[in-house]
Amino acid sequence: MTVLGVAGFAAVGWAPPAEKDVKAEAGATEQAKPKPDVTTRNPSSSPTPSSGSSGGSPSPSQTRVTIPATGPGTFVTASGGSGKVGTGKTLRYRVDVETGLALSTADVAKEVEQILADPRGWTADGRSAFQRVSSGPTDFAVKVATPGTVDKICAAGGLDTHGDYNCSVSQNVMVNLERWELATPVYAKDVPSYRALILNHEVGHFLGHGHVACPGAGMPAPAMMQQIKGMHGCVPNVWPYDSDGRLITGPAAP
Repeated sequence: MTVLGVAGFAAVGWAPPAEKDVKAEAGATEQAKPKPDVTTRNPSSSPTPSSGSSGGSPSPSQTRVTIPATGPGTFVTASGGSGKVGTGKTLRYRVDVETGLALSTADVAKEVEQILADPRGWTADGRSAFQRVSSGPTDFAVKVATPGTVDKICAAGGLDTHGDYNCSVSQNVMVNLERWELATPVYAKDVPSYRALILNHEVGHFLGHGHVACPGAGMPAPAMMQQIKGMHGCVPNVWPYDSDGRLITGPAAP
């Protein structure tokens, strides 16, 4: 994780390059250099994210996918929509996929809907509700895009994502395609959970939540912790709340 507005995830024993933490809009960051052709799990396989740790088994189905360094910067919006989930102020959002990517907009939208509707997500605060739409006014958009396009959009908000990270800037939750497909080492065997961490961290910034630190050895890492900088004794977790509705947090991070 990294920039305020970039998705943050950590990898145990993995030392990422220095990151810039900008507190402007909201966000955190993510890591790993774009590779033109990499092996990943079948993109059509989108199991429900696990409870938060990275202990899932990789899918037996694998395929070669191309991750372009950059794209046209135009997007296709997922059609249809969802019902309202949560109570409180309803935030309407779109799901956009950059033009030309080998991703199903319907599959991406379904996965985003599941993550934002999970009872361990931000709806547990009792103040946030989400509804996916495909037209009309929106409060924010989740955009899956190539590293170059993510860099360009995040840079417009003053965030440096280095071709590696996700970010939340203005009304855009930007998801780096490589992070979406490959996660990071600590979540490499449970990519769906990592996707939940991307969204929960970045949407958390959109809702006004800042970075926090590990609350203690052996405790779940908060979703708003910059896990990419190291777990610092915490165990992997991707959800803002636990199954009993308690906020998973820690001391404020600088």
